[in-house]
Amino acid sequence: MTRIKISAGGFDFIAECHPDAPDTVAAFLSLLPYHQKLIHVRWSGEGAWVPLGDYQLKNGEQPIGFENHTSHPSVGDVLFYPGGYSETEIIMAYGACSFSSKLGQLAGNHFLTIIEGRENLRALGMKTLWEGAQDISFELA
Repeated sequence: MTRIKISAGGFDFIAECHPDAPDTVAAFLSLLPYHQKLIHVRWSGEGAWVPLGDYQLKNGEQPIGFENHTSHPSVGDVLFYPGGYSETEIIMAYGACSFSSKLGQLAGNHFLTIIEGRENLRALGMKTLWEGAQDISFELA
């Protein structure tokens, strides 16, 4: 199983790619190493997200659609929302999370699961809440 190192806010995590989201995983892996900003969610509860505006993640020429999608990520689940009702984004749950936007409930593709460093997810979430945007990077582990 492919592993991704996620570094954010002074914390490091190891995530495994989810086998039930092969198109999302393949397209995301083609972006690595990937660097962005992580901010606290607005409507979803205990999570942090990477806002991507109208960006379209593609596998070849085909935009990624929904696969292995959920509205209720568990702690350590990383979702990719391909856009539509709200902007494209990556969301990472650090606690109770119900993925939503100002238009209502959303579902994102569960494509990564954090398997190492989970004990630091809440600290990262609190840091994004109280200190603002944090640099985040994704690279092959």
